[in-house]
Order: sequence, then structure tokens, then C-alpha cells
Amino acid sequence: MVVVAAAIVQAGRLLVVSKQAAPDFFYLPGGKPDAGEESLDTLTRELDEELGVRPVEPRFLAVVEAVAAFEGVPMKLTVFEARIEGVPRPAAELAHMRWVSGREGDLRLAPAVRDHVLPLLRASGTLM
Repeated sequence: MVVVAAAIVQAGRLLVVSKQAAPDFFYLPGGKPDAGEESLDTLTRELDEELGVRPVEPRFLAVVEAVAAFEGVPMKLTVFEARIEGVPRPAAELAHMRWVSGREGDLRLAPAVRDHVLPLLRASGTLM
């Protein structure tokens, strides 16, 4: 499975979202590319559909290979760091959004975010 997602950090907090099917489980906003769609086009489309925002100056962060939290299949996750234009509001299949440090005790994060993205953001100084 191929997925493209955004690591959006503002004021030292990472934006995470949850789906209506699993409202207490959080991951990065993004999704699967349509046939023939480039990664940045996928990112732009998904952020618009899910949150009503546009990525600003997206920069490649990493490709993470992990097991997809919901589907339980191997996943190749391409992550871009980006600022956003607009005020994010959950739409489409999303249930919730949260700005998090990643250290909250009540936060259930997708393993790819918890084990790969958070350490990369902390190592770069983007997230404390």
C-alpha cells in the first residue's frame, strides 16, 4: 500500500487526525494516490479533502516502510513537512484532529508516526 502524508507542525505541535471508523486512533493527514497521481498532487488533494487546507512549501521528510495500522498490510509512507494555508477542519472520513507533542498519555498514534515520524521531527528540532 502506498500513502502520502503531511507532517504539519505549528507552535511545537504536530497535527494528527483520526477516522470516523477509529476515532481514538491518530495518524498524519494524507492518503493514497489516485492512478498516475504524483506524491505532491496527492498531498494537495488529500489535505483539501480532509482538512480544507493547502500545503505551503512542502519538503520531503522521509519514506517510512511499516505495517498500515488499519489495514494490517505493508505500507510505504512518503512524508512531507509542510506549513498550511487555511484553518484546518476535519471533513470527509475524518472524526477528529489534534495538535500534539506526541508525549500525551491518552494519545494512540499509528506505529509509523510514533516509531518513525516523531523521532525524525524531534531529531531535526522541528518538534520538541
